[in-house]
Amino acid sequence: MKINNIPEEFIQAIPILEKIEDNNYEAYFVGGSVRDTILNLPIHDVDIASSAYPEEIKAIFNKTVDTGIQHGTVMVLDHGSGYEITTFRTESGYQDYRRPDHVEFVRSLKDDIKRRDFTINALAMDKNGEIIDFYEGIDDLKNQLIKAVGDANQRFNEDALRMMRAIRFSSKLDFSIESKTFAAINEHSELLQKIAVERINVEFIKMMLGLKPSKGILNLIDSNLIKFTPFFNSYINKLKKLSSEKIDDNIIQSEIQVWSLLSYYLNLDNKEEHKMLKSYKCSNKMINDVVLSTNVVRKIILNSLSNQDVYNAGLDLTLQANQITKIFNENLSENYIKTLYDDLQIKQKSDLKIDGKDLIYLGIHPGPKIGSLISDIELKVINNELTNTFDDLINYVKNNFV
Repeated sequence: MKINNIPEEFIQAIPILEKIEDNNYEAYFVGGSVRDTILNLPIHDVDIASSAYPEEIKAIFNKTVDTGIQHGTVMVLDHGSGYEITTFRTESGYQDYRRPDHVEFVRSLKDDIKRRDFTINALAMDKNGEIIDFYEGIDDLKNQLIKAVGDANQRFNEDALRMMRAIRFSSKLDFSIESKTFAAINEHSELLQKIAVERINVEFIKMMLGLKPSKGILNLIDSNLIKFTPFFNSYINKLKKLSSEKIDDNIIQSEIQVWSLLSYYLNLDNKEEHKMLKSYKCSNKMINDVVLSTNVVRKIILNSLSNQDVYNAGLDLTLQANQITKIFNENLSENYIKTLYDDLQIKQKSDLKIDGKDLIYLGIHPGPKIGSLISDIELKVINNELTNTFDDLINYVKNNFV
């Protein structure tokens, strides 16, 4: 197979391949960028594999960075762009079910390709657009199949995260998982416990942001991987029900939306919400954003969205929450939400025309009462019970607290 219309991302990198070849080594584009080109999908990172060893790559190019030299990866800096070049290699000894204990550099593309996870990712392309396919990956792309390279049992014992990657690709591409590959996932599902939760988090989020997250959820359940995921193993029935909701075709568009949807749909209280997010090592900012977003989801669905809800969440999180409510046909118009936000007298506490110094000047003693009074004023301004002018706010304090 030959790609006739080579994407610009590859064209810009062809001089890199040519320079390596001029020095009597092989070089190819590999991995997901080749797969996505064949599928006519946008490509992101352009990865290059070469028969040249790291020190040989460094000798060929003037500007390089050792981004992962112990595993054979060197970044070449060229005309403002960086290209990661990885030496053909074989791997062995996966004692932690994730990373190889031993990496050996080789000169053979075929030896390098056979260590890869799935046939659709085991494709290479030369500078002329010619596809090298040792494992019938092109046929699997045509048949929309996720199939392990070689022995699936061996692939998943080498790197147990590959099981989550199979599920993720089934959602991302709306592909089926080949029967032997799926059986191997089921057989080795408990190995997922060996994988750092941060890595599971990344694959799960990508799965939920795929074309068919419903398929991903069902594959997680049917493969038994769900039993070895933090938190979700207690909500299998609810997650199965979620897969029947209108969540496909990119309706979920961000990580915040993923977690907010789950928090709402699993009917988590604040404590459970924090437990879920902490179990997946989410940042404090993510936790805060999800709590605010989930509150807005509930309020929109209950038809009780208030000025205070929009103020607390801000415009972006409110719009993100509204996107989730589309799943349940309860969403508001975006123009309505934007108007609601624009009409707020203040967007943050610092917008108030009065502060603690003004209250102290009026004779209110410094201390907790100052903060409490500012919060009271803030809420009344948000709800349009007070006008955010200095005179109006000062008169309110004088008439009620001085």
